Amino acid sequence: MAASAKNVAVLGATGSIGQSALEVIAGSSGRLRAFALSGHTRLDELSQAAQEHGSRTVVATDAQLADDYHWNGLPGGIRRLTGQEGLEAVVSDPAVDVVLAAIVGAAGLRSTLAALEAGKAVALANKETLVMAGPIIEDAIAEHRGRLIPVDSEHSAVFQAMQGAKPKEVRRIVLTASGGPFRTWPVAQFRQITVTEALTHPTWDMGPKITVDSATMMNKALEIIEARWLFDLSAEQIEVVIHPQSMVHSFVEFVDGSVLAQLSPPDMKLPIQYALEYPDRLPGPADRVDWTQAMTLEFEPPDPKRFPAIALGHECARAGGTSGAVLNAANEAAVQAFLDGELHFTEIVPACRSVLESHNFEPRPSLSRLIELDAWARKEISTWMLA
Repeated sequence: MAASAKNVAVLGATGSIGQSALEVIAGSSGRLRAFALSGHTRLDELSQAAQEHGSRTVVATDAQLADDYHWNGLPGGIRRLTGQEGLEAVVSDPAVDVVLAAIVGAAGLRSTLAALEAGKAVALANKETLVMAGPIIEDAIAEHRGRLIPVDSEHSAVFQAMQGAKPKEVRRIVLTASGGPFRTWPVAQFRQITVTEALTHPTWDMGPKITVDSATMMNKALEIIEARWLFDLSAEQIEVVIHPQSMVHSFVEFVDGSVLAQLSPPDMKLPIQYALEYPDRLPGPADRVDWTQAMTLEFEPPDPKRFPAIALGHECARAGGTSGAVLNAANEAAVQAFLDGELHFTEIVPACRSVLESHNFEPRPSLSRLIELDAWARKEISTWMLA
């Protein structure tokens, strides 16, 4: 281990992003150290990862499950923490240099905010943090001098392409989307989409919630909102294009008409490494483009009838306030209902729109109010459940 290694707290270490992050750390030649790891229910995997990577702290966010767990495989001397308090303690630890925020959904908001309030660099893989609480996150960064570096492949691409550019030089950004597994299906057949079909993504290997979001393109709606806060853009400066090969991860168009794109194989290890090592570019384990093979890159505008979620993203980015938190919570609940067989695929986006339109909009909510609305929106989705 290099004496100057960055200590990384990997929040969500047992998820797909967390696992890729651990590969990046293991392949960093000692530049990075998996100092602290968190997991929710997969405690066997959390314990094994802590042992393999020589971690100093583990956080089990399900406190009850942690109390009942044997922890036999965990080496002595490792600090064990539990619950939300454990997450906030570890991200505030002076020994932690960078926090990878990869807890899925609204559950990742508080720990990300705590890291920024501690002045940490945060590699942000949890888009819901900015979707729910963009202005609150902005205020925390300004007050405590924390830093956000995006990990989502699209936002990482924009971030990379904007390096050295002045904000006034950017005309717009274009987020790419694979189109998911149903890009060419007749819309009339969407009613018959099964969970298994929705979880079969053509280019990316992701967790179930994000994979369903890709199929509905709600992930792109949330990314529009995230980009609005991350890059200080208006909704009108953010567009989406379908790109089935998932090789070009986004575009930045400048006022003179020049367009910069970031291109790489669909491998999350590259944006994770870029965020953890920033501002340095160094060798790592991510896949490379094979320039000896012929390739075709396709781009097409999204069909609003096939993907109505994109319009929701623009509406919420334009409105701000409580809209992002309500949309995110409604979508999380609706996706879970679909995975549980209680909601049809075609009802996910309409259910989200219904909940969004029925809530009492507030332009500048507090964090506690956003959490209240998060719970309310999840409950409202229950009215859409199948009989």
